[in-house]
Amino acid sequence: MWLRGGLDLTYCTNIHPGSGWEEVSANIRGFAPELKRRLSPDGDFGLGLRLSAREARELLEGARLADFRSYLEGEGMYVALLNGFPHGSFHGAPVKANVYAPDWREEARVEYTLDLIAILAALLPEGADGGISTSPLSYKPWMQPAKRGDWETIVHNLTRVAEAMVRIARGQGKFIHLDIEPEPDCLIENTPETVEFYRAWLLPKGAPALAAMLGESAAEARELLLDHIQLCFDCCHFAVEYEDPLAAIGSFAREGIRVGRAQLSSALEVRFPDDPAQSAEIARRLAPFADATYLHQVVEKRGDRLRRFPDLADALDHAAEPGARRWRIHFHVPLFTEGFGPLGSTQDSVRAAIEAARRTPFTRHLEIETYTWDVLPDGLKTGLADSIAREYNWAMQAFLAAAL
Repeated sequence: MWLRGGLDLTYCTNIHPGSGWEEVSANIRGFAPELKRRLSPDGDFGLGLRLSAREARELLEGARLADFRSYLEGEGMYVALLNGFPHGSFHGAPVKANVYAPDWREEARVEYTLDLIAILAALLPEGADGGISTSPLSYKPWMQPAKRGDWETIVHNLTRVAEAMVRIARGQGKFIHLDIEPEPDCLIENTPETVEFYRAWLLPKGAPALAAMLGESAAEARELLLDHIQLCFDCCHFAVEYEDPLAAIGSFAREGIRVGRAQLSSALEVRFPDDPAQSAEIARRLAPFADATYLHQVVEKRGDRLRRFPDLADALDHAAEPGARRWRIHFHVPLFTEGFGPLGSTQDSVRAAIEAARRTPFTRHLEIETYTWDVLPDGLKTGLADSIAREYNWAMQAFLAAAL
């Protein structure tokens, strides 16, 4: 749905469990029309469409893509964003670090992304830009140490994808960008690492390669890379890194790095006191969030020192340690929840990003991305349609408040 100032607010359909295009289609038809009726009865309603590699390939078969486009148009809905981060299944089985595989060194990641580009070129409304989110290049433990050849392969593959998007823009008039999503413990996980990737690898290595592919100057190819290789600014991820969202957005702007979308998502936050008994109670309350499906990276802050844990279960082994400290946990909790008992959230970071988008637009797309409903502790679970509607209402209230 389009907000004042030309901002697009949507939600990511990775919220819906399903496998295969038929199940994805059934979920959309089962939920999206009702959400449109509630939230945007008189205007268009956008979907952030999540497709695995299998689902993308199935959608490209036969008349499915044309039929889906006709369905969207008939219902007053549109797709300007695709989620191309998880290549495979995302619900119902342990995902953990497999969510990053295949990484950007592998041909399967390129082929998957090219399929998504073809799909978005067919679905993208006239006059809108479209974005495809993707993984943070690789999982950091898989590239220790990161070798020069690995970086070069990653840049080569991203440049191939950029070439495809440039040719679609020139041939079909559809502007599509790939949105790399920094995430804790990944190859690029914070602002300094993201900026360094653009400075040291993507622009100096990718621009000459793209220039050769397109027959352009290196300077023109550099601008094309910045146009088509953008960022997905996930509020949860940057909050877990204890980054100020406005400072991060400002750093990217100064480098010419563009933000294709901001994903509206809150992380868990807890503050451990000096009292061991109180800390033990907090750990007990956290334990149900340590599910077997997703990675929940934890970054502890004690004074100015950061300490990292690969998953919440690993961190909980250290919960009884003495001393006041703070944990931020990569667990996408509902936007509308400021806290629950001794557990809090990074809701303020989301609010700050929305205010920035309203006042000094750094992106055209805001995407609600709370996908953990099925693994939330029972006390936080509610009906899915009602939960999505509450997320929208909170985001729209935050957007309106930014104008005051």
